[in-house]
Amino acid sequence: MTTQPKIEPHVIRHPVLVTRARREARNGHRGVIVWLTGLSGSGKSTLAYSVEEVLHRNGCQTVVLDGDDVRHGLCRDLGFSLEDRRENIRRVGEVAKLFMDAGVIVLTAFISPYRAGREDVRKLAGLGDFIEVYCNASIEVCEFRDPKGLYKKARLSQIAEFTGVSSPYEAPHNSEIVVNSGALSVDECVQQIVQEIINRDVFQVPPDCSLKS
Repeated sequence: MTTQPKIEPHVIRHPVLVTRARREARNGHRGVIVWLTGLSGSGKSTLAYSVEEVLHRNGCQTVVLDGDDVRHGLCRDLGFSLEDRRENIRRVGEVAKLFMDAGVIVLTAFISPYRAGREDVRKLAGLGDFIEVYCNASIEVCEFRDPKGLYKKARLSQIAEFTGVSSPYEAPHNSEIVVNSGALSVDECVQQIVQEIINRDVFQVPPDCSLKS
């Protein structure tokens, strides 16, 4: 495992004036990280953006961090080796934490194949501020969908280190939510995720709340 560079003693966090609590009070809800994990093709991005739509319609401040988008910018220098995957998730976790501290509901859509990486983000977020959503769809279903044609390329050895084919995926043992995204509709999965967010007192449900995306 790569050792992270030591933080120099002169690098000091600046005290804040506008605290997380003040931001959350203004937003009308808590900041939280909703971490969607699963194989490529399991529906992570579709669900993240669909959940965001429901939350946005109900007055929540939200942001989606998507795997492909992040690799076009923040993590464009990283490949798909074990160490690069770890660094990818570490960076995303730090960015998600910044948004959460700003009182935003952060939805992330990353394969994030290793339990250790996901647990590192959970620890970074803190108790009660990390909701892991396992998008449970079998490799057969994901490969049948293959929305980007990646499984086909991986089977032809055109993509190396592809999760589920030539690289492992470590499914969560105790995620907060398991959605059967291989069989249920998008709306059914969205309702399950939004209801869990509500159950955790992240935001108060408006009288006219609709959980459908």
